[in-house]
Amino acid sequence: MPFHLVGLGLGDEKDITLKGLECVKKCDVVYLEAYTSILLSQSVGDASGLSEFYGREVVVADREAVESGSVLDEATEKDVALLVVGDPFGATTHSDLVVRCKEKGIPCNIIHNSTILSAIGACGLQLYRYGQTVSLCFWTDTWRPDSWYEKILESKRLGLHALCLLDIKVKEQSIENMARGRMIYEPPRFMTVSQAAEQVLEVATNRSCSLIGPDTVAVGLARVGCPDQLIVAGTLQELVTTDFGEPLHSMVICGDIHEAEEEHLSMYYTDSLKKAYEARLEAERAKHMMN
Repeated sequence: MPFHLVGLGLGDEKDITLKGLECVKKCDVVYLEAYTSILLSQSVGDASGLSEFYGREVVVADREAVESGSVLDEATEKDVALLVVGDPFGATTHSDLVVRCKEKGIPCNIIHNSTILSAIGACGLQLYRYGQTVSLCFWTDTWRPDSWYEKILESKRLGLHALCLLDIKVKEQSIENMARGRMIYEPPRFMTVSQAAEQVLEVATNRSCSLIGPDTVAVGLARVGCPDQLIVAGTLQELVTTDFGEPLHSMVICGDIHEAEEEHLSMYYTDSLKKAYEARLEAERAKHMMN
C-alpha cells in the first residue's frame, strides 16, 4: 500500500489542497509530523482540529517516530499519510522517508503545498534574488554556533537576500532530564525575529564585519499565511526592538534591493526607512524635472 506525504500549507487545516484532502479521507492511518514546524491554527501536540475537519483521526508523530521511520510500519498493509506543515520537502527528514520507502518497496506519493520558501515573496523581495537559506538556532551558555553567518555574508557580497529560518523547540528535554533518563519535556519555544537579529548583530560585532551592522536592512515576518500576518522591514537594530507577536517568525537579511522590489517592500518600512525612501524619490523627481 502507498505511503503519502501530504503538504498542509502554512495557515490552518483549510490550506490543504483538494488533492491532499481527497488523499487524507481515503487513508487508513493519518499522522501529523509535529516537530519541524507547527500549523499555526493548532496547539502544539494537538491534532483534534485536523481530525474534526478531515473526518479522520490524526495522530501526532513526534521526532522519534518520524526519524526512526516507524510511521512507515503500517504502510505495507494500509494506506498511510504523513501530514507535513508547509511542503513535504521543506525538511530533509522527509526526503529520508522517501528513500526508506524505496528501500522497503513501499510506493510513495507526494502532494505538494506552499512553504515559507515561496511565501516569503509576500514581503516584496523577488524569489530569484535570494542566496542560501540558513537556519538560526537557540544559543546556550556553552553552545553558540554561527556557521550560518558566512552563508549570509556570501549572499550579501553577491547582492542577494538571505532567508533565515528560526529555531523551533518542541518536545525537547533538558540536559539533566536527558542524562537521568526522565521523559520530561520542556515547554515549546520559538525563536523570535528580535532574538535572531540580536544573534546576527552579535556575530557581526565579534567578527568586525563592515558588510553587516545595526543599519543593515532586514525584514521580519510573522505568521505568514494567516489573517494576522505581520511584515516589518527595518534596520537590524530596529528589528531587535520590534514585537512581532506570536510564532512562527522568519527573517530576511536584504542584499541589493532593486527598485521594483522596493516599491513593494516599502509598504512595510519602518518610519525611518520610509522617510529615507520618500526623500530619495523626491530627489529623483527633482533631478528628472531639471533634465
